[in-house]
Amino acid sequence: MKYYLPVILLFIGLAGCADRKNNEDADQETISTLLYEEANEVTVMPLVETDFNHEIISNGKLTARRYVNLKFESAEPIAEIYVRNGDRVVQGQKLAELAPFRLQNRSAQAKDALERARLELQNVLIGQGYMLADTANVPSETMQLVRVRSGFDQAEVAYDLALYEESKAQLVAPFNGVVANLFARPYNIASTSDVFCTIIDPSSLEASFSVLESELALIKKGDRVEITPFSSTDSKATGQVTEINPLVDANGMVTVKASVSGNTNLFEGMNVRVSVQRSLGKQLVIPKGALVLRSGRQVVFTLVDGKAYWNYVQTGLENASSYTIIDESLKVGDIIITSGNINLAHETPVTHD
Repeated sequence: MKYYLPVILLFIGLAGCADRKNNEDADQETISTLLYEEANEVTVMPLVETDFNHEIISNGKLTARRYVNLKFESAEPIAEIYVRNGDRVVQGQKLAELAPFRLQNRSAQAKDALERARLELQNVLIGQGYMLADTANVPSETMQLVRVRSGFDQAEVAYDLALYEESKAQLVAPFNGVVANLFARPYNIASTSDVFCTIIDPSSLEASFSVLESELALIKKGDRVEITPFSSTDSKATGQVTEINPLVDANGMVTVKASVSGNTNLFEGMNVRVSVQRSLGKQLVIPKGALVLRSGRQVVFTLVDGKAYWNYVQTGLENASSYTIIDESLKVGDIIITSGNINLAHETPVTHD
């Protein structure tokens, strides 16, 4: 009897293994059936040819085409300052002025010196045998010598300089703009080397940015641009490409400039995001959400009879929201799946609204 007991136990063990294997196969079949029959919810859209705007994204900085630093010509006390930073001014508006006494006094002294030099010139002419009424007949070489000996030329230059400095005692706006960098205070001595203030024309702002050498063929003057400051993504402005510098730098970049219009909340020196857009006409366009990767290849799922069918595709250009299709894997009228496609497989059942 002791020889039969192991044999019986062996048969019982084999029977148990067979039952477990049958149960596992049944469970796996049930899971597979459930996974296959559970339809994924997706969104779809028909594929049509639409106008495609190619987009190049770059970072840039705003500068003003009309930008001027104003300085006083004389180191005199500042009598009055009529504006503050941020004030809007019009062309010819008075910004500040110096105390006039010393400037007017120098002009008067220079005028007196000029008159005395004129009298000396007349005396020298008479000494040369010429009458005052005959100055038009004096040879040019002689007249030049007389002007130098009398000091008339030097006195005339000094008088012109004094008048010029007196006229520059007032700073005026050279064009319509906004006051910036004004840090001087009244009654302090004006500096002839430091900038008194800056006038910026905000309507002349332009964005300067760089693009890759390989992207040059996709940009031309007049292309539309959209400009967004990093500090406020809600403050967008539009413009167009105005200048392409015909020089590639050591990093393979080309400097491009674009005008800015339609936004008064932008300032000189702002860092901005620039989007250059150019219409390339009718193209087969898919949204970026429709494209997935399978084994490193680009795939777009189409909807056919309630199932998802994958299609290998080749994309061309792209912008912020879409790609162009450059091969014949898809055609106009195909229903493409635009979302819910991350975990789809070929012929997976799907539902959609």
